[in-house]
Amino acid sequence: MKRFWTDVAIDAGGVVALDGKPVRTPGRALLAIPFAALAEAVADEWRAVTGEIDPRTMPLTGLANAAIERIAPDPLRFAAGLAVFAESDLLCYRAEDPPALVERQAMYWDPLLGWARTRYDVHFEVIAGIMHRPQPPLTIARLTDAINARTAWELAGLAPIVTIGGSLIAGLALIEHAATADDVWRAIELDEDWQAEQWGRDDLSLAALDSRRRDFEAGVRFLALI
Repeated sequence: MKRFWTDVAIDAGGVVALDGKPVRTPGRALLAIPFAALAEAVADEWRAVTGEIDPRTMPLTGLANAAIERIAPDPLRFAAGLAVFAESDLLCYRAEDPPALVERQAMYWDPLLGWARTRYDVHFEVIAGIMHRPQPPLTIARLTDAINARTAWELAGLAPIVTIGGSLIAGLALIEHAATADDVWRAIELDEDWQAEQWGRDDLSLAALDSRRRDFEAGVRFLALI
């Protein structure tokens, strides 16, 4: 669909409107955003459209659609999909060698695990290798409670951050301001960065990196605007 509108506005209910007509989600719900800063940022995405609409250039709109349509009807069900990352969190699976990689993982991952241990009063099973090791039931329960407590809008912003990195702990640290976005990005991309340092990146891996970074940054910005 090509751009057909001239004016983009936000009504008193936070609904984004094109030439006075409300924008709707793919499922036909009103795109009503209860956060002024986020509503304005979403409106700016619609203002920036030239030619055909490309959803890839409108990530905040996509996340808002998800919050309204996919998550709000049953937040706990959506949160359960993120809670599963507590069972095999990236930060708990370490390299056995080389020593430089082991040291780098400890440098970036140990502070996040240390924060989570204190914040939730839990224990983590940290192993060398990739064979699955169950986490203590209390750890799973408390991390699950932490993600269940988040609103539909928070879950929408957290979803790309958690799924891209495979770390619920890193996502919770970010939303609770225990780590910066840069800290979290370095942590979740550590293994990929290491491999790139050893072997370089080809065009496909660079494109994949750019895609992950865009989705990650969209989630971070979304959370900052709610």
